[in-house]
Amino acid sequence: MKNLILCFTLLTNFLFAQTVEETYRKSLKEVLKDVETRFQVQLKCDEKLLNNRTVNYAKWRFRSDVEATLNLVLGPLDLVFTQTGDKTYLIEAFQYHRRPVEEGRKYLESLLTLYPALPAWESRKAELHTCISAKLNLSPFPEKTALNPIYANRRTLDGYMAENVAIESLPGVYVSGTLYRPLKSKGPFPAVLVAQGHFELQHYSDDTQILCSTLARMGAVVFSYDMFAKGEESLQFAFEDHRTGLATTMQTLNSKRVLDFLSELPYVDPKRIGMTGASGGGTQTFLMAALDLRIAVSVPVVMVSSWFFGGCPCESGLPVHSCGEQGTNNVEIAAMTSPRPMLIVSDGGDWTANVPEIEFPYLQKIYAFYGKTDLLENVHLSKEGHDYGPSKRQATYKFLAKHLGLNLETVKLKTGGVDESKCTIEAKPAMLVFGENGEKLPAQAIRGIESLKKLIFK
Repeated sequence: MKNLILCFTLLTNFLFAQTVEETYRKSLKEVLKDVETRFQVQLKCDEKLLNNRTVNYAKWRFRSDVEATLNLVLGPLDLVFTQTGDKTYLIEAFQYHRRPVEEGRKYLESLLTLYPALPAWESRKAELHTCISAKLNLSPFPEKTALNPIYANRRTLDGYMAENVAIESLPGVYVSGTLYRPLKSKGPFPAVLVAQGHFELQHYSDDTQILCSTLARMGAVVFSYDMFAKGEESLQFAFEDHRTGLATTMQTLNSKRVLDFLSELPYVDPKRIGMTGASGGGTQTFLMAALDLRIAVSVPVVMVSSWFFGGCPCESGLPVHSCGEQGTNNVEIAAMTSPRPMLIVSDGGDWTANVPEIEFPYLQKIYAFYGKTDLLENVHLSKEGHDYGPSKRQATYKFLAKHLGLNLETVKLKTGGVDESKCTIEAKPAMLVFGENGEKLPAQAIRGIESLKKLIFK
C-alpha cells in the first residue's frame, strides 16, 4: 500500500511539474519548419537566432495566413520578419532603430495629414522644437560659461591655415578639433561646422581633412570636431559613455557651443554659417539645424531616412522621436530646417537608398508651403555606399558655395569639378590639442559620466 501511495505521489508531482506550457512547447526551429510546410513559404534567418529558443503553445499560434502566424510566433521572442520575395521571408532580431521601408513611406504620408497648409506646419514645428529640447534636457539650456579656447600648433599650408583648438563647452568639459581658415582676405568669412559620425578616425580622417581644407581654400572658416567621448574627449569619458542617451544631449550641446565659438570670432560673418556631417554627423547636422536658426545652410549626408533612426543610443537612445501625438522621425526633424537651404546627400548602399522616391518628395511638400522648393536639393549616388567620399564632397562644395557665397573659382578644375589635390593630409599627432598622451589636458577637466551628469542635471 505504501509503495502504491509513493508511486501515485511521484506521478502527481511529475504531472504538476510538466506544465501545460511545457506540454505544448516546441523549439523555434521546429515551428518555423512547420510554418514553411503549411504555407509553402521559405524562411531565411541566421541559425544563431534559433539557438535555445522555444515557442510556448506552439500549435495555438498558427492562423489562416502566414504573416499573422509569424507575428504570433516571432513577436514574443523579439524577432521580426520582412518579405523579401514571392513567398520568401527574412527573419531578424528586432531592432528598435530600424523599420520596414514601406512603413517609413506610410508614416510620412500620415504625418502630412497633420499639416495640410503652412500654419499647421508652423504650429507642428514649434511643438517639436519645444519637445525635442526638453527630451534632450536642454530646456532651459545650461548656463553658457566662458569657452576659454585653447590653441595649439598653428601651421600655414597651401591656401589655408590650420590650428588645433579646444573649447570648454561646460566647466571642465573640452571639445577639441581643428580650425581651418583662408589665407587670403581678412573676412568676414562664412563659417562651417563639420560634425563627425562613427567613422573610426573622427576628424583626423583623410575625408574630413580634405573636406575642411578645401572649404577653407574656397573662403570658409571651418571647425571640425569629434563625437562625444571620441577623439580627445576620450581622455575624459569612456567609450561606453558614448553609447548612452546622454551622448545625444552632449553632442547637441557641444555643437551649440562650437557655433557660439565660431559666431564670436571677429573674422566670421555670423549670418553665413553652415553645417555638414555624414552618418552620425548627418544626424547632428539636421538636429542642430532644426533647433538653432543660426545654421543658415545645412548638408546632412547619408543619414536622412524615414525608416532608420541610427544604430547607436547616441542618435536614437533618447525619446526625441516620441514627440508629438503620432511621434516623429528623422525626416520630419530634418524638415524643421525649412525654409533654409538644405542639401540631402544619399546613396544606394545604405538606409538612404529610397530618398529620391520617399523622403525627398515629402521634404519638397514642406518646402512648397513656403514657395521655396528651389532651396531644397537632393544628390543621390545610387552606386555608392556609406561614406563622405569624393562625389559627396563635390556636391557639398557646390551647394555651400551657392548659399554661403564661397569662391568656387579658386578651386575649380577645367573639367568643372573641385580640385582637392592641394589639401595636406596630416598625421593625428599634429592635430592634437592635449598631446599624444593627454599630458596637456587642463587639471580642472572632469572625468567620467557621473561627474558630467552633475553638470547637466544640477
